[in-house]
Amino acid sequence: QLKLMQSGGGSVQAGGSLRLSCVASGLTISRYCMAWFRQSPGKDREEVATIDGAITTRYANSVKGRFTISLDSDKNTLFLQMNVLKPEDTAMYFCATGPGYCWDHMVSSNFGSWGRGTQVTVSS
Repeated sequence: QLKLMQSGGGSVQAGGSLRLSCVASGLTISRYCMAWFRQSPGKDREEVATIDGAITTRYANSVKGRFTISLDSDKNTLFLQMNVLKPEDTAMYFCATGPGYCWDHMVSSNFGSWGRGTQVTVSS
């Protein structure tokens, strides 16, 4: 049975850092497109970052240079390191597993399995 268990997140002041984790069971994440999405109240779920083959990464323009997506194949765990956080990064963050490879500008419907989400709150 496929499961994505998220941890991390919390509250931080602007300029701070947080790291999100997503432990997968029931699949080998290095064989799939893995993603982080986020959703703020009243807004659509938006792509933050994707990784496939444990090598190729893509980022939303709003987080480029500040966020890093990575995975640990041995631990079957996906990470999102978030640095220089801004108040506009405040959202519920979700990990997701998708097809065998990623492409530009993926949307939530491209992904079939989701973590339960973890809240990130950045205060000014």
